Amino acid sequence: MKFSVFVLGFLTGTLATYLILTRLWWPDVRLEAAHATLPVIASVAPSPPPAAFVPPETPTPEVPSELIAVSPPLPSPPEPMPSPLPSETVTSPAPPVEVKTLDLPLLQTDLDRLRMRNLLIPVQGIERKNLRDTFTDDRSGQHHQAIDIMAARGTPVLAAGDGRVEKLFTSKPGGLTIYEFDPQGEYCYYYAHLDGYAAGLVQGKVLRKGEVIGYVGSTGNASATAPHLHFTIFRLGASKKWWEGAAVDPYPVWTSPVVP
Repeated sequence: MKFSVFVLGFLTGTLATYLILTRLWWPDVRLEAAHATLPVIASVAPSPPPAAFVPPETPTPEVPSELIAVSPPLPSPPEPMPSPLPSETVTSPAPPVEVKTLDLPLLQTDLDRLRMRNLLIPVQGIERKNLRDTFTDDRSGQHHQAIDIMAARGTPVLAAGDGRVEKLFTSKPGGLTIYEFDPQGEYCYYYAHLDGYAAGLVQGKVLRKGEVIGYVGSTGNASATAPHLHFTIFRLGASKKWWEGAAVDPYPVWTSPVVP
């Protein structure tokens, strides 16, 4: 009996203690603890995400006013020059005429000075007796102003005197031609209707009297059945143009004696 009363009293006390703790004291403790932790929770709240990174703009350098002026346009580059052709096929823009005769008086000294140079007849194997003076012949209403030295096609053409190849030229009337200046630049020896140039002949080449420079032919307006060398001499003008001068008849250079 006493034991039962003890157990009942123990259970009643335990229940009362439980009710007091859970219903009265513990809720207040939990509530205060909850309120006490709110500032801590707020203090560790996540920060808003940072804004996207924008790189700073590079400042535009200031240009001095004296550099702002517009530069003049650059000149156009020169057009490339064409590659030179072999001497056998060299062609050049045509001068005004094949040989322009200047209105210069012929001087007796021209023939004398040319005779003193002992110029060769410029076709191999041709002698004085084979020459015919065709300088004043009429050709299409004009004086021929040269002599035609007839010879078989391919006969070597010789340099009449020392000099320099001033121009290798191809034209409709003259065909393949050579303009040779004498060493003093006073006279030009003109060879036309060539069948071809000698090997190695180029503009600027220094020539020696008697050197082979080409071959007899009929290029240009010469008759194909009558190959020959069209040869003349002209005294150069002050401008020393290779196509311009006063024509001198070569025939008396070889057939007349030197005037003392």
